[in-house]
Amino acid sequence: MGFNSISDQHIEVELGNRFRALRLRKNFTQQQLADALALSLNAIKALEKGRAKLATVIAVLRELGALDQLDNFIPEITISPLQLAKQQGHVRQRATGARGKAVDEGSAW
Repeated sequence: MGFNSISDQHIEVELGNRFRALRLRKNFTQQQLADALALSLNAIKALEKGRAKLATVIAVLRELGALDQLDNFIPEITISPLQLAKQQGHVRQRATGARGKAVDEGSAW
C-alpha cells in the first residue's frame, strides 16, 4: 500500500484496522486486551479507530507479541563509516534550521 497517496485520516483508519486484525489473530477480545493491559475498553476502541496515545500503541504491541515490528515502522538510523570519519566522532544532535539557509529579503514578513 502506498501511504504517500492517501490522507492522514485514511492512514489512521488503516493502522487501526491493522491493530484490530492483529488482536483478532491473537484471539483477544477488546475487553480481554484492555484487562491484560489495565486499560479502559475505550482506549482499545480508540486504538482500533486510529486514535490512540503512543503509550497505548507500545503496550498493545508488547502484549500481542509484535513489539519487534517497530523496527519496520521506523528503522534505526545508522551512520556510514565515511560519514562518521567526516564528523570526527561527533554525533549530530541538532538541525541547523534557518541559520543554515539564506533568508529571502524580498519577503513581506
